[in-house]
Amino acid sequence: MSLEFRKPTLQDRDLIDSYYRRANSRSCEDTFANIYLWNRLYPVEYALTDGMMVLKSTQEDFYFRFPKGDPAHLREVLENMMEYAREKGVAFKMGVVTPRQFALLEELFPGKFQIEYFRDDADYVYEREKLANLSGKKYHGKKNHVNKFMKTYPDWSYESINDENVEDCFQMGLIWRKRNGCDEEEEKRTEMCVTLNSLRLMKELKLRGGCLRVDGRVVAFSIGEPLSEDTFVVHIEKALTEYEGVYPMINQQFVQRETEGFLYVNREEDTGDEGLRQAKLSYHPAFLEEKGIVTGKEK
Repeated sequence: MSLEFRKPTLQDRDLIDSYYRRANSRSCEDTFANIYLWNRLYPVEYALTDGMMVLKSTQEDFYFRFPKGDPAHLREVLENMMEYAREKGVAFKMGVVTPRQFALLEELFPGKFQIEYFRDDADYVYEREKLANLSGKKYHGKKNHVNKFMKTYPDWSYESINDENVEDCFQMGLIWRKRNGCDEEEEKRTEMCVTLNSLRLMKELKLRGGCLRVDGRVVAFSIGEPLSEDTFVVHIEKALTEYEGVYPMINQQFVQRETEGFLYVNREEDTGDEGLRQAKLSYHPAFLEEKGIVTGKEK
């Protein structure tokens, strides 16, 4: 069966998310909101075949993602993807592949493929209870930051993002954009576009958000969504750093208020940024969700 690809639209949200739910993946990329919001920088298309969804990038030398849906048809769908690549004259390649997915591939096609993992792309996955409570010696410093924030700003408050306060969050985002040079660097500019579009489309994308106020002013906000049966993903976190301890505070409050019922919280990758890496490691992840690129083994 030929694969017919199309660009994802907002109207496809429920359909695409239904395939992601069946995949039950802990990789932060595996949500409709992620592919829709980042489609300008990382454009992808999707096709449906044999009870599964196939995603591929749009460049000439394209790559696929691991198919999502009914695992009973995985072999046929993978063979279909390989045939599609052959017809287009492109070497078969899959990106954003987790160790669990590669194990399924190896079981179906033993010895045919290889995978290379990239540390910069690994997601940081934490135990929710530890992020919410910050108990124990390992989190003593984080707890101190939170306590100091509460003491320094006794009129602080937390709100779930809704129709009444989303514009205040948007205006804070514009301040953050100006202070962080987002208009000078394309990658930062794109990331900020994703942030502002997340606020604009929270209802349409079924995202959850929370914000902190001090003196009535929004000083931080965070946005995420359920990722799998046991994992919630935090896509976005922005704060005004003149408020001491504001990042540890929004981190803890958002997890406490918006992620109840989940075992894990995925806080995405560090993209190789050393400062971000140290910050994410300082929260002591339960594990890293590795992702790699799959290619055929040379004969």
